Amino acid sequence: MKLLALALVALVSTPALAMEPKQIQAALDRAYEKYKGLKEGANADYIPVLAKVDSNIYGIALVTPDGKVYTAGDVKSEVSIQSISKVFTAAKVMEQSGPDQIFGTIGVDATGMRFNSIVSIEMSKQAFGGPEMNPLVNPGAIAATSMVKGNSRDDIFNTILSFYSDFAGRKLTVNQEVFKSESDTNQRNQAIGMLMYAYGYIKDNPQQATDIYTEQCSVSVNAKDLATMAGTLANGGLNPVTQKAVMKPDNVPKLLAVMATAGLYDDSGKWLWRTGLPGKSGVGGGIIAVSPGKFGIAVISPPLDEAGNSVRAQKAIADISNALGGNPYAIMPVKK
Repeated sequence: MKLLALALVALVSTPALAMEPKQIQAALDRAYEKYKGLKEGANADYIPVLAKVDSNIYGIALVTPDGKVYTAGDVKSEVSIQSISKVFTAAKVMEQSGPDQIFGTIGVDATGMRFNSIVSIEMSKQAFGGPEMNPLVNPGAIAATSMVKGNSRDDIFNTILSFYSDFAGRKLTVNQEVFKSESDTNQRNQAIGMLMYAYGYIKDNPQQATDIYTEQCSVSVNAKDLATMAGTLANGGLNPVTQKAVMKPDNVPKLLAVMATAGLYDDSGKWLWRTGLPGKSGVGGGIIAVSPGKFGIAVISPPLDEAGNSVRAQKAIADISNALGGNPYAIMPVKK
């Protein structure tokens, strides 16, 4: 009876892998067709170059733990990774220094404020005794970047870029136009970096940390890259396509927990309510989401809602996950 119960639990918890490939592909195709004509949202424009990105780019990719890749739409066009990068830099800090370096230095709570809030730094330090932030908002992300080990500025950035590339399964590069545009307009992030330094969250050289953070946000990715990165998290840190161990399995649940609570800016709670999936968005138009043990999924579509999340990506991922039973909280009862 015990073996039967275990088999039933395994069957319930892995519906995506139990489905036929054609069913997975059909779910992607339906979502692509359903939302390809959607005209809601607008490109981010506070970084000038992002306003010029083709708003018609729309691509979906899904990667399962057995290394199969499913796609629909435009999965070749690249956008800048933007805030999705925060997930993987935090992961690198965990790998180099252990997860307590994130928990004890930055914190893991959602701030309840805008992703680039300076007030949240003051509140974290003064009202709550700190640290009460997380690595998925700008202050925590710049601090996390400052924690990555390396012998020089270039060594640190190349360590980050190589780590991202291991997740994506191919060598990624920086969009220099985006990097320049962000560097010319990132005065608020520079101020955030200096304030984080003043309060001891950043131990040294806040200007360098902000500059590296800006460059990491400018890395170019397509939907397949992002889905493979998400799929690696879904597979416990082992890239399912390349079979390279990128991250320790013990660190993955902690990273997913922060994604679940703070991954979609001010709408993180709404996203978790609708999907149950740890996710992360970027103002370049990408969203990744992880169904642990089942699949990693990504959608790229630049038009954003007021919270800064891709309109099409949210809708497409929710539909696909619902079709494939991706919500880890949606548990079917086991009857005796």
